[in-house]
Amino acid sequence: MTNTKARTAALITPVGQEAQDEARALVADGRTGKAVRRLRRGSWLKRGPAREAVEILADGHALPTSTAQALDALRRLDAALVGELSALLDDGQQIAAVKLLRERTGVDLAGGYQLVLELGGEPGTR
Repeated sequence: MTNTKARTAALITPVGQEAQDEARALVADGRTGKAVRRLRRGSWLKRGPAREAVEILADGHALPTSTAQALDALRRLDAALVGELSALLDDGQQIAAVKLLRERTGVDLAGGYQLVLELGGEPGTR
């Protein structure tokens, strides 16, 4: 059974291409645990989201490699949440935006902060 928050966190947390390639190779060799550890090293993924990320990679999909790609993924997953975050940023409530993002998606503090910064830096926000 998939943990929705962990899967969402995996889909919106940037992971370097090299780490993704190494994790795919490890999964292909049947070394799933090592693949999870490889993704955690070099990203902000916690254990649960890293497990979900390994499943995503094993299914042939890619993870975002930048904060901009992660924000695009969040828009596809939950446009309403992005609207709420934008409204909070427009009101100068950056901390509230990070808290809301973390509550809804399960993303860690550093990842949530980076996504909110990326959203706040876009035209039409703030």
